[in-house]
Amino acid sequence: MKDFGSGLTALGVKRPILIAVINFLIMLAGLAAFMGVDVRELPNVDRPIVSVRAEYEGASPQTMDAEVTSILENAVARVSGLRSIESSSEENNMRLRAEFRPGVDLNDAASDVREAVSRAERQLPDDVDQVQVVKADEDARDIIQLSVYSDTLSKYELAERIEKDVVPELLSIDGVADVPLSGDQPRVLRVLISPEKLAAFRVPITDVIDTLRNIRFDVPAGSYKSEGQDLIVRAYASVLQPEEIEDLQIRDSIRIRDIASVFYAPMEAESYSLLNGRMVVGLGIVRQAGSNTIDISDEVKKRIDLINERGRDFTIVTTSDDAEYIKGALMEVVFTLCFAMTIVLIVIAVFLGQLRAVIIPAVTMPISLIGVLAAIWMFGFSINLLTLLALVLATGLIVDDAIVVLENIQRLRSEGKEKMAAAVLGTRQVFFAVIATTVTLVSVFLPIAFLPGETGRLFREFGMVLAIAVVISSFVAVTLCPMIASRLPNLSETNQHMLKIRGFLNSQGKKVGDRYFSSLEKLMARPLLAIAVAICIALAGVFGFFMLNQELMPREDRGSVRIYLTGPDGASLAYSDAQARKVEAILQPYKDKGVITDIYSVIGRWDKNRAFITGTLKDWDDRDIREEDLAAEINEIVSEMPGSQIRISQGSSFGGGGSGAGLELAVLGSNYEEIAAASDLLGDALMERLPEIDDARVQFDTSQPELLFNIDREKASDLNVPMERISQTLRVMVDRFDVIDLSVDDQAVPVMVGPAEGVIDDAGDLLNIFVTNSNDELVPLSALITVQERGVSAELDRVGQRRAVELDIGLKPGTALGDAMARIRSVSDEVLPAGHSLMFLGEAATLQETNYEVALTFAIALLVVFLVLAAQFESFGSALIVIFTVPFGLAAAVFALLLTGQTLNLYSQIGLVMLIGLMTKNAILLVEFMDQMRDDGKDVHDAIMEGVKIRLRPVIMTVLSTVLGALPLILSAGPGSEARVAIGWVIFGGLGLSTLFTLYFAPLGYSLIAPHMKPRAHTGQELEKQLEDSGSRDMT
Repeated sequence: MKDFGSGLTALGVKRPILIAVINFLIMLAGLAAFMGVDVRELPNVDRPIVSVRAEYEGASPQTMDAEVTSILENAVARVSGLRSIESSSEENNMRLRAEFRPGVDLNDAASDVREAVSRAERQLPDDVDQVQVVKADEDARDIIQLSVYSDTLSKYELAERIEKDVVPELLSIDGVADVPLSGDQPRVLRVLISPEKLAAFRVPITDVIDTLRNIRFDVPAGSYKSEGQDLIVRAYASVLQPEEIEDLQIRDSIRIRDIASVFYAPMEAESYSLLNGRMVVGLGIVRQAGSNTIDISDEVKKRIDLINERGRDFTIVTTSDDAEYIKGALMEVVFTLCFAMTIVLIVIAVFLGQLRAVIIPAVTMPISLIGVLAAIWMFGFSINLLTLLALVLATGLIVDDAIVVLENIQRLRSEGKEKMAAAVLGTRQVFFAVIATTVTLVSVFLPIAFLPGETGRLFREFGMVLAIAVVISSFVAVTLCPMIASRLPNLSETNQHMLKIRGFLNSQGKKVGDRYFSSLEKLMARPLLAIAVAICIALAGVFGFFMLNQELMPREDRGSVRIYLTGPDGASLAYSDAQARKVEAILQPYKDKGVITDIYSVIGRWDKNRAFITGTLKDWDDRDIREEDLAAEINEIVSEMPGSQIRISQGSSFGGGGSGAGLELAVLGSNYEEIAAASDLLGDALMERLPEIDDARVQFDTSQPELLFNIDREKASDLNVPMERISQTLRVMVDRFDVIDLSVDDQAVPVMVGPAEGVIDDAGDLLNIFVTNSNDELVPLSALITVQERGVSAELDRVGQRRAVELDIGLKPGTALGDAMARIRSVSDEVLPAGHSLMFLGEAATLQETNYEVALTFAIALLVVFLVLAAQFESFGSALIVIFTVPFGLAAAVFALLLTGQTLNLYSQIGLVMLIGLMTKNAILLVEFMDQMRDDGKDVHDAIMEGVKIRLRPVIMTVLSTVLGALPLILSAGPGSEARVAIGWVIFGGLGLSTLFTLYFAPLGYSLIAPHMKPRAHTGQELEKQLEDSGSRDMT
């Protein structure tokens, strides 16, 4: 190792142009790679999710669950690579969410799901239509929300223009999975039937439907060949005009006009969209898994500009765009990176007291950071918040090596050595320490890169970038630093201000050093007391760790307040609209004050009793209130609003959003009623036993009103009434029946058959309707059916192919999510009946996975570091001394989190893993020099004192560069600052306080362990002696 170090450092001095060219090429490769690197919010860790949705007009949730959902779910569950499957059945429709294992190609998964669904469709009822497979989560939040309005177009004209000109344009953008609409009212052909006239003419409803199904008649009739030409033959008899349709003959002389009126009209609204109180048509952009939000946003903006230029009769505006937050967060991290570099250079200049000496780190830092970009491109990574955050954290690390080399070279020059000799010898002395710390840091960062599961995929680029950065920096430090130092003129400073600063720091540093050496002597003289203090600090750290509030990710200020509103089951669209407008009225004062720029509401897009209101906030620099504080203010007001359940969501980068202080879980079983009873039992037990539970809402409520028409089969048979006529009559008279689609002006226009306005007001009116039997005799429905009114659940869920009832658990402020999960699990084990089980969902389920994964990585990192240190030092004792300091650094980080009110989240946990490497780096510098002193013949005590005297200054400098390099993280504001602050406090507080522990406990550990170890050079010296003795005997 020494020979290699000597050769490599000497090469930098002997051939400076070669070393300069190599380092220049590293930087050039990074600059070239920057042009082709993808820029996004996070690494591509999207879960491969495929959604299936189907519609079955008139079907209840129970019918959907039994006849559609269970069949499709069983088919999709057989697809290879499936990780989990969930489904939900509601009135008229179902949704299924299939998540695949990491690494499964989304396109292949979607193709397999389509094939499975295609096979299963044969088992579905005939009236099930529009089974769709989408390469996205059905419940995924829109990354972009658009509003379309017009002052000249009618409702259905606007809807047709959007369907024809806007939706296809947006769907063609790479990465867009779906463009759902809300508030659109496309054109339909209404056929409103009078039950009285139907009875008077004794016309079965089935005959009317059959007649309407034939209004579209356009079939190929082959081709006619004659001499010189071939003619395509079509048979065409379609009718499109309402007057023509009314003139169609049903039977004998009875025509459509005799029993119904026909006209074109906008479809009855199924959802509403409002922008600042104005009715608009809303569009959402749902991205595919793995796609880039920034790229999609840029392309959407281009397409919107083109559409607005082409169509002057409607306007498209963007109401929210996630890319704005992402771009702002990326720029904030870039600013933080520049700030950190500046601080590090100032620290070096102040401590060395020489402005000229700053030239070396000022050159080595950009080379290392820019060189990392080449590796990012080579490994297929992206520039994202995590890789940029890694570069910020690497700023202090990559300059540490340069500081160690530069400080040692300066020390030798101050002792009178020539600049070239000082450069080579100074670098050679610290070469092992630089390589050892680099290997140690890499051994910490690489386990982060290979974390299992979702956390591993998220932080793989983060860990690899840190590892690559320290490798490049160590190469630059042992090659470029001695080369530049050997070419710089005398480093003595002539600037009077710098001389005064250096003199002041030297005098103060000497005083601090003398006190430190004195206190260290006293500590080593009382080892039992020191060990007791160390144990107390470690135990306090463990106790403090369990006091930390735990969450998956810190809640972020993403520039919008999102409010979810759920009304009672069975609530109408008008009811939800009225409730949403009340929420808008609550937000309006904030809009008047300029805090909120736009209020955008979507009502009924998912269910008629649900609404989603978005308050878009002003830019981060233009407002004084944070999203979290604003959401808390609004929540106090909306929580008192009766008639709906309301929650305010605060987003995070991981998973796109969260629901604030709460968690979701599901009780699984085989019978919905029994599961619901078990869920009620669990909810009551949680509220009674756990004071930290604020609310436990069971998402199974049989409050959805249902009219059950019980058909007497015997009477229907006796009266010769076909069951089909009864069902078709009920379908038409109860709800609009979609018979067929017409092609009008290149648009699909549904033909909707229903009762005339005001004819059916209640169930009694339905019983008075007549149906014709096979003999054309009139039979009242009251003679065939009885009506039963009951309450049913509006939604039936399945999780993992088992029936499930979900619970929303509200937690009181300050409750640790992890602790709440453990207590809930304990209660459920006691109260849930046999045959029922508990499963955590959403953020709680992810937290379970990440806790295990981070703990595993933590253990692996400690083990790998210990083994690497043992191999480098050729001593388990020296490795144990270094590892001995780690618990105190972690305790220091825990204290920092507690004192600053931070939570234990994914970012702070990764910071704790990083701290292992940072702690060992300082201990290595001390232990390596102590070993060198022992190799030179000094005893343990003298080796300790000599080592700490030589290495105190570089240790303090490297710590300050890393700690102050993390200062911009904890001072950062603006988009994405929450994540930066979380990891910043771990590094700033943990490393800053832990340095004090390292400076005392590393020498203490060395004084206890080293006396039982032979000097590192002993084995080599013994071998040389034995070889010499053997050679002497052979000669004699």
